[in-house]
Amino acid sequence: MLVGKASPEDYNLHPSKYPWAYDLYNQAVRNTWFPHEIALKEDLDDWAKMTEDERHAVEFLVAFFNPAELIVNRSIALGIYPHLKSAECHLYLAKQMWEEANHCVAFEYVLQTFPLDREKVFQLHDQVPSMKEKEAFVSKYMKRMTEDSLDVSTTEGKRDFVRNLVATNVVMEGIWFYSGFMVALSFRQRNQLRNLGSMINWVLRDESLHLKFGINLIHNILEENPDLVTPEFAQEIRDIIIEGVDLETTFNKDLFPRGILGLNADYVNQYVQYVADRRLIELGMEKHYNASNPAKWMTTATDVFELVNFFESQNTNYEVNSGDSEKKKAA
Repeated sequence: MLVGKASPEDYNLHPSKYPWAYDLYNQAVRNTWFPHEIALKEDLDDWAKMTEDERHAVEFLVAFFNPAELIVNRSIALGIYPHLKSAECHLYLAKQMWEEANHCVAFEYVLQTFPLDREKVFQLHDQVPSMKEKEAFVSKYMKRMTEDSLDVSTTEGKRDFVRNLVATNVVMEGIWFYSGFMVALSFRQRNQLRNLGSMINWVLRDESLHLKFGINLIHNILEENPDLVTPEFAQEIRDIIIEGVDLETTFNKDLFPRGILGLNADYVNQYVQYVADRRLIELGMEKHYNASNPAKWMTTATDVFELVNFFESQNTNYEVNSGDSEKKKAA
C-alpha cells in the first residue's frame, strides 16, 4: 500500500511496485539545472524600458513565488513524505525537494539581479491580503498532516492525505504556479525578459513532473482504497479546486490593477479557469468552467497526460512508461 507509516523494511526499490515514480525520478535527474547558468543581466536593458505596471507584475510574482517554493518544500517534508511507504516515491520526493529549493534560489537570483526593493518584495506576502489568503489556504491542509491525532491508516486519515495533495500539488503547483508562469512567459512572447523566460521554462519543466507525480499518487491511492471513492468526496475535491481558483482570481486583480499591454486580470483569470478544468479532467471529473484557452501558446505546458476517471473505472493507463521500464529490466 502507498499510504502508511514507513517501516524499516520499506526501503527496497526492487521489485518495483510503482515504476512510474522511479521513471519520474530518472526524468527529473535528466532535467537538472542551476539558476546561474542563465545570464539574467542581459534582461536589464528590457527592464529599463518597461512600464511601472509591467515591473509591478514581475515584482508581485516574485514576491509570491519566493516563499511559495519553500512552502511546497515544507509540505512535502511534513505532509507527504512521512506518510508514504513506497521507496520509489521517497526517491522522487527527495529530488522534488531539491528542485523546490533550487527554484527558491532561482527567484533569489532574480531579486539579486533586477533593481527591485528586496525588503519590499520580502514583505509583500505578509502584507497583501490576496497573498496571505493563498498561503492560509495551503497551511490549513498542511497543518492537519502534522497533527498527532492524524492516523493515515484510517479512511478519514487517507482522505486528509488526498485533500492535502489536492491543495498543494493540484491547486498550488498545478493552477497557481501555471498562472504565474503564463504571465512571466507572456513577456517573452513580446520579446521582453527572454532569459527570465528561459528560467521559467526550466521551472515549468520541473513543475510538470511534480504535477504528474501528484496526480499519479492520487489515482493510485484511490485505486488501492476504493472506500475513499464516494460522490461526496469527489465533490469535496471539486470544491477545494474551485476555492483555489477563487483565491487566484482575487490575487490576479492585485497583480494587474490596471493591466498591461496585451494582458489583464480578466485574461489571466480565463486562463486560470481553463487550467482548472484541465486539472479536473486529469482527476477524472467533469469541467466546471468550460473556459477556452486565451493563451494557446501555453497549451503543451498545461496538458499533463490522459488519466482514467477513478470514480468510474480502474486501470493503470496513468502509469508513466512503466511498460518500457519493465522491458529494459528484462533486456
